[in-house]
Amino acid sequence: MENEEKVTKAAQMLNASVAPEEFDWEAFESGKDVYGASEKEEIEAAYDKTLARIDANETKEGEVTAINKREVVVSVGGKSEGVIMATEFRYNPDLKVGDKVEVLVESPEDKKGQIVLSHKKARALKSWDRVNEAFEKDEVVKGFVKTRTKGGMIVDVFGIEAFLPGSQIDIKPIRDYDQYVNQTIDFKIVKINNEYRNVVVSHKALLEAEQEAKRAELIGKLEKGQVLEGVVKNITNYGVFVDLGGVDGLIHITDLSWGRVNHPEEIVSLDEKIKVVVLDFNEQQKRIALGLKQLTPHPWDNLDPNLKVGDKVKGKVILLADYGAFIEIEPGVEGLVHVSEMSWSPRLHSAQEFLKQGEEVEAQVLSIDREARKISLGLKQLTVNPWENIREKYPVGSKHTATVRNVTNFGVFAELEDGVEGLVHISDLSWNKIKHPSEVVNAGDTIEVQILDFDEANHKLSLGHKQLTTNPWDEIEAKFPVGSTVEGTVASVTDKGAMITLDGDVEGFAFNREIVKEDGKAAVAGEKLPFKVVELRRSTRRIILSHLRTYQEVKEKAAATEAETTKKAVKKVNSNVEKATLGDIDALAALKEKLEKASK
Repeated sequence: MENEEKVTKAAQMLNASVAPEEFDWEAFESGKDVYGASEKEEIEAAYDKTLARIDANETKEGEVTAINKREVVVSVGGKSEGVIMATEFRYNPDLKVGDKVEVLVESPEDKKGQIVLSHKKARALKSWDRVNEAFEKDEVVKGFVKTRTKGGMIVDVFGIEAFLPGSQIDIKPIRDYDQYVNQTIDFKIVKINNEYRNVVVSHKALLEAEQEAKRAELIGKLEKGQVLEGVVKNITNYGVFVDLGGVDGLIHITDLSWGRVNHPEEIVSLDEKIKVVVLDFNEQQKRIALGLKQLTPHPWDNLDPNLKVGDKVKGKVILLADYGAFIEIEPGVEGLVHVSEMSWSPRLHSAQEFLKQGEEVEAQVLSIDREARKISLGLKQLTVNPWENIREKYPVGSKHTATVRNVTNFGVFAELEDGVEGLVHISDLSWNKIKHPSEVVNAGDTIEVQILDFDEANHKLSLGHKQLTTNPWDEIEAKFPVGSTVEGTVASVTDKGAMITLDGDVEGFAFNREIVKEDGKAAVAGEKLPFKVVELRRSTRRIILSHLRTYQEVKEKAAATEAETTKKAVKKVNSNVEKATLGDIDALAALKEKLEKASK
């Protein structure tokens, strides 16, 4: 009875089909196979029919049966369930028990008898088909941002590593890229290169599409003059972009404040909530022009109505330019001081030479136009005009000491006092001929000048320097009068003539024909010879000399003396002819002929 129970129990346990009387007790008790080989195969075949067929490298659909922080358990209908690392499902944070997932059977059974599955590899096998399909259908796909990289982010899309450029992350500029790492975000596939297996995705494209819809809706409701509330989204040199609720508008820098603004950051800051007024909008170009200053009264409306020409005002220099300076006399109210109204000095050519940014100054109102909202100011009007009674202070012919302020090709500008400056023309600098004023004076030198003439209307003064010195030509004319013979040294010879140095380092000039010596040769540099003063040219400061005339005139004088002697002898002979005898006449005729030949 006991044996029958054992057999029945064993048969039930093994689902055997043998009768109890045929059961091999010895084999069962010894642990040997109860069934023969054929019977065992039949039992295994019957068991296998109750399980799904699983082959290596086969892609199957499995069901998630369990999830924990490290692993996801998936059943594919086999003898055992597969365990997959949870990191393979990072792209799908909403995964839950019961979800169907694609898996690749890497091995039907490992050493522990467990099936080896991979969700990542299964996704990779079908990823390119899915990526291309999503690209063609313009679908929105989910992607897991894995890490930062140069120029953007790496995103897992269908198991493929796609590139997300930094410019395609968001509409607004991104200051912190790391906030997107390990996040699952919706994307659009914007570019695929199948040859190099490159995929480019964009989150910005989704935001732009959403923003476009909001923009169209908002613009449809906009009206000029409408006041809206927005958030400062971006600040540039030329203006401020304001987010009006998914739609951006621009406040140009000139519409931020009634006063002068050097940079928008002086008025607003990032993420600041501000109220703005709609100035204009373009539905086609989808541009919205906003204003901030229009929400406050114009400063000119608050300007003192009694302010008039001649009044004194105080203000701060807010802008400098070469042509002048802008002075803010009230917040938002500026006046221009032209450079010509800053100082009585004619040397002032740039406002930067006279004023500094931020400097507090006092000025006089020169003109005011309330309709055009313009004020002209002057600074020099609050100081004494040095040109008043200038003729009494600096009469013509008076002598003064001046400072050379500027040297030009045509002369020098010398300052008598602050604001009073005159020109010493190059012709009035020296009695000698000079090529450039720097041969006589340099900037900063002190120079003695004489007042020559005035132009009071234009504040111009003509000065002279040479007039206070002795004209060397007065001495030269006295020392080297025309016709006198002087000794000189040939300094240099050119193709036109020679420069001759005379006593006292005075230079003269002799043409080439005038430096021929008595022996017929031309004089050379270094020779000391006598020269005749032929001409003194005061206008050109030149002494014309001649060596030729020193010996040529002597010869001419000797010939003239001899001719005069012969003439007297002939005259005497002629007077004695009448008294002579016939014999004497022949002798006298021969003498006369001889003398005439000598005379010739």
